[in-house]
Amino acid sequence: MSDAPNRTLAAFGAVLIYACIIAFTDNYVRVIAADAGLWQFHATRTAMAFAILALAALPMGLKLWPRRPWAVFARSAVHGTAMLIYFGALAFLPVAQVAAGLFTAPIFVLFFQRYLYGQPFRGIQILAVVVGFAGVVLVLGPEALSGATLAALLPVISGALYAMGNIATQRWCAGETAESVVAGFFGMLGVYGLVGMAVLWAFPLVVPVGTEGFLMRGPVWPTGTFLWWTFVQAAGSLVGVGMFVKAYQMAEVSRVSVFEYVILPASALWGFILWGETLSWLAWVGMALIALAGIIIARPQPQPGQSPTAARQ
Repeated sequence: MSDAPNRTLAAFGAVLIYACIIAFTDNYVRVIAADAGLWQFHATRTAMAFAILALAALPMGLKLWPRRPWAVFARSAVHGTAMLIYFGALAFLPVAQVAAGLFTAPIFVLFFQRYLYGQPFRGIQILAVVVGFAGVVLVLGPEALSGATLAALLPVISGALYAMGNIATQRWCAGETAESVVAGFFGMLGVYGLVGMAVLWAFPLVVPVGTEGFLMRGPVWPTGTFLWWTFVQAAGSLVGVGMFVKAYQMAEVSRVSVFEYVILPASALWGFILWGETLSWLAWVGMALIALAGIIIARPQPQPGQSPTAARQ
């Protein structure tokens, strides 16, 4: 196709917008975590996101109801759980570190496709797994080598579920509109939030002050700070995820998946600008190795009888 390079460039632009928005908003989860709990955050963010979608549905002609509700529901459950863990980890760890764990997803995709769908490994992919695992160890730091604490492993668990969600998007939700998939995702997180709030209201826990109580805190009276930054999260997530989905609609999945790694330096840059956070040189090397593993995994391979040059076109 003659317009393939232009569409690939447009897809990169969409992913760049997604990365800059999400990296910025995710840095403020720690501010939200100081005033309210994870569950109230998700319930409130979903309510705000649905309000925005409802206002935009008619003028933009959005199709919010899925063609196959069961497929969108199942995909939303997997992806929603991944994001639930992801946001929980943001209260304790730097955004760049959590994002690095999330982007181990291509490594898990290989294992899931092999053992769930019978897709064999290629030799270069095994190398990518080794490189990616080394990167994870470097980013997670000493915790990954001494005791493997739950806090250190949460981003990787999120990455495994995120991988399953990506597979589900491709295999279960082909033909669904981007907005119906996004609405299902937010809806599932909203359900998780309401259930968590109900449980913690009925069986309250002794909650530490500040961000340390993020996971254990039940419903509280929302502060202005909480409402503002949750709204920013809702609006930013809708725009960012919309750009993300559009990117996958404009270009080859193998190319777009490589573009996603721009969120790693974007997260680190916002962390430095907003909070003065710096990462060790080992963490930067680790993020580079994780990105390299993703590039190796996503690199298209020539089909039988096809030249290597043709495989890249």
